[in-house]
Amino acid sequence: MPMKSILAAGAAVGVLSVVMPVQAQETVNAVMERGALRCGVNTGLAGFSNPDSEGNWEGLDVDVCRAIAAAMLGDPDAVEFTPLTAQQRFTALQSGEVDVLSRNTTWTLTRDTSLGLNFAPVTFYDGQGFMVPADLGVTSALELSGATVCVQPGTTTELNLADYFRANEMEFEPVVIEQIDEVNAAFFAGRCDVYTTDASGLASIRATVAPNPADYIILPEIISKEPLGPVVRHGDDQFFDIVKWTVYALIEAEELGVTSENLEEMMGSSNPSVQRLLGVTPGMGEALGLSESWAHDAIAAVGNYGEIFERNVGVNTPLGLERGINDLWTRGGLMYAMPIR
Repeated sequence: MPMKSILAAGAAVGVLSVVMPVQAQETVNAVMERGALRCGVNTGLAGFSNPDSEGNWEGLDVDVCRAIAAAMLGDPDAVEFTPLTAQQRFTALQSGEVDVLSRNTTWTLTRDTSLGLNFAPVTFYDGQGFMVPADLGVTSALELSGATVCVQPGTTTELNLADYFRANEMEFEPVVIEQIDEVNAAFFAGRCDVYTTDASGLASIRATVAPNPADYIILPEIISKEPLGPVVRHGDDQFFDIVKWTVYALIEAEELGVTSENLEEMMGSSNPSVQRLLGVTPGMGEALGLSESWAHDAIAAVGNYGEIFERNVGVNTPLGLERGINDLWTRGGLMYAMPIR
């Protein structure tokens, strides 16, 4: 290779080494300068992201945003929530309208690649199901041939629905409606025989929207894998790392027995893993470009993953969900934090 070309290549590498870190910190810098995290959430799904009677957002996905804000800014209330429909969500993230999407969004290959997005760790493992009126008289999704089905467009739900009926040689008539409150109204008004979405969503809608929850049943079939979690833009590695490791910190805290209630007591633990997690042993915060109290602040704000789950969707909430596959790996579930060290 001629010397001039070698020098040119070296100069290009030098430029990249200077430019890339600046580009990689764009979102982090914007959040820090703004003093708030912009988080895209569902327009209203009880247990996951829903405004209360005073307009305060609450739910599992909301708590993830609050944890990220606490880790970055030391303040779980430094979040601007933007409600987004399924069709709006990706454009809002791509355009920079929101910094992170925490909105029951399924991780798929095409979304991960062609949309310019990165998926952080899963915060809720789900699967698609079907809800019907009890008086329809069916007990299995395989009895739904010829049914009208309420479904939202621009979702994996819409695609899975078509695949399932085709694979089982059944016919159906889709009733496609974008706004979730309009889908709910259509189903409970009898415009369609079946409502299909994530099973957790069906549990939420039946518990909080149905005129009489006992009049509706969720069929036993789960027809897909729906791993749900936060999403960020490609090309901003530092922000991706912060979102990713904040989720892991919430899971790790549960693994280590660190809760929002015993947090200050655990600061005195002799367990090296607890010391690293809570910043007693420094290094983890510096690696992320954050305060050493990043994980401590996140846990103090919303609790560990188990606390978040139980408070928002667990057995003592209207949704009444068991931990199941969303339990820790040590108890037979899929929740597993990468080592914080």
